[in-house]
Amino acid sequence: MIRSRGLAHRWAGGPHLRFPDLDLPQGGTLLLLGASGAGKSTWLSLVAGLLAVQEGELEVAGEHLRRLSAPRRDAWRGRCIGFLPQKLHLSEALTVEQNLRLVFFATQAVGTSAHPTIQEALAVLGVGELAARKPAQLSGGQAQRVALARAVLLSPRVILADEPTASLDDAAAEAAVWLLCQAAQRCGATLVIATHDRRVREALAQAQVLQLRAEVPA
Repeated sequence: MIRSRGLAHRWAGGPHLRFPDLDLPQGGTLLLLGASGAGKSTWLSLVAGLLAVQEGELEVAGEHLRRLSAPRRDAWRGRCIGFLPQKLHLSEALTVEQNLRLVFFATQAVGTSAHPTIQEALAVLGVGELAARKPAQLSGGQAQRVALARAVLLSPRVILADEPTASLDDAAAEAAVWLLCQAAQRCGATLVIATHDRRVREALAQAQVLQLRAEVPA
């Protein structure tokens, strides 16, 4: 779940962004909309615990983020947040399996049997045969599926996807949205998709919407 009241963020020397209040239940789906500069990336970073909450209250997956120190936010993020960024950030020097194994090391969850294995996560997304390949050997769609497997590997409570259909054709965009919804449903996760893409809005017409407005001058 995600709940916010009076949430705002001021960038040093930049805009003072104010965000609408939100109540999104656990397992719900949210479309985060807004023009460039409206604060979509800032909002995602706040919800993911990458930025400290400066103003207002923000509760995500049962945790009040403003009360957490930076180290506790980092630990919480590793347990609760799956992030699919627009730039996938797969290490070119590592195989697919090694890229995903980094998730376990980063969260000190190596060998934890309660979580799905890397091979299982890849197989569910239809790319199980790619474990030994490196990112340069993947198509764009394959790389996105690998990045999604990485995002859901530890069964997160919240999945955040930043423009997941950018530069995809219609068929690939439809598949990407379907995969995100299926992954969230499998985890029982809350799903947030930040998008400009009308195809996503049409595919998820029943989803809750958070519309961000243009920058508010300080």
